[in-house]
Amino acid sequence: MDPQTLAHHALALAFLLALIFGAVAARTDFCTLGAVYDGLMLGRWGRMRAWLLAIAVAVIGANLLDLTGCVDLSRTFYEAAQIHWLSNLLGGLLFGVGMTYATGCAHRNLVRIGGGSLRSLVIVLVMGVSAYMTLKGLFGQWRVEWLDPVALNTHGFGRSGQDLGALFAGAFGLGRHTIQALFTVAVSGALLWWVFRDRGFVHDGRNLFAGVVVGALVTAGWYLTGHFARYDDGLQVHYLLAYGGGTGAPESWTFVGPVAYTLELLMLYTDASLRLTFGIVGVVGVVLGSFAWSLYSGTFRWEGFRGLRDLRRALAGGVLMGVGGVTGMGCTIGQGITGVSTLAVGSALAFAGILLGAALTYRLPYWWAVYCMNHDAPWTALRARLRPPHPAGGRLPSSREPVS
Repeated sequence: MDPQTLAHHALALAFLLALIFGAVAARTDFCTLGAVYDGLMLGRWGRMRAWLLAIAVAVIGANLLDLTGCVDLSRTFYEAAQIHWLSNLLGGLLFGVGMTYATGCAHRNLVRIGGGSLRSLVIVLVMGVSAYMTLKGLFGQWRVEWLDPVALNTHGFGRSGQDLGALFAGAFGLGRHTIQALFTVAVSGALLWWVFRDRGFVHDGRNLFAGVVVGALVTAGWYLTGHFARYDDGLQVHYLLAYGGGTGAPESWTFVGPVAYTLELLMLYTDASLRLTFGIVGVVGVVLGSFAWSLYSGTFRWEGFRGLRDLRRALAGGVLMGVGGVTGMGCTIGQGITGVSTLAVGSALAFAGILLGAALTYRLPYWWAVYCMNHDAPWTALRARLRPPHPAGGRLPSSREPVS
């Protein structure tokens, strides 16, 4: 099969996977922010278990593909030798705060667009512009000058990458692949133990289904971009679905950068150097998959802003998600599941930053309110302004969403 035909077939498969992703996320309310809110504020851990189950499935799938030689994860930027620890932590923290005030991460807002949310459309557009500015614009200059130089090079320690297999290669006389297999078992085993320690989760069909399917879709993304759409011309290997015209690298689902590249393609469509990629097709497919499900289930309805205050929060959330998603090199899906599936240290740092940012945004106003009540401080108006919005956004929550 020639490269052009192979790329067309791979794009069609990527679009099909994205349709499934969008429909499943809409059907099951798979939402990282919802998982954090349920667990932190309501003591319900079902959606958090679904998210961690997705990570466990993706860890197993991605590393099996790598260990069997189907996909070379060492080519991805996740396993690069440079650990941009400050960018990962700060970017994750900004993204976590931003998704809280936007009432959903990048992926969740794409799903809501398919369900009729004009509010989420504005958030995604602002996020895409901010992400592009952080990739190639004004914010990007600041990122490159101030944050990217703060990095730890694993080559200085005689290590080829930042994944756990490379970092601990040679320990106890074991090779890199053996260490990688052991960490795959340990990480996925620990996650699965926590997920299924609640026996009721097995009977929670919606969250169980969401976790398994999302993890499998991330694995399928690795296989599609890293094996199916890989073309060897005899001189070098080309990954046909990657962004840009170079050799590229394997990738799987992420949504902040691809939203920026989707806007770039729409604005500069006549530029012959631009083309469809896995990420762009994924953005469009998730929206259309959610739209198809909302029509089928009868849940499609238009949603707007509740007022000026809601608009301000949404705009601020979109900017923070765009800046944080690019700085931290991924979103809740791109780093929280796809990146962590490679067992990369930087992805774990970004993942921790996202959770910390969301948790602090929810808990700090509560702690401040308790302090004010105990000290009889007249800060009622300020507490109301600081309180983050409900994850359901501007519409009434469905029967599957928490009610605050």
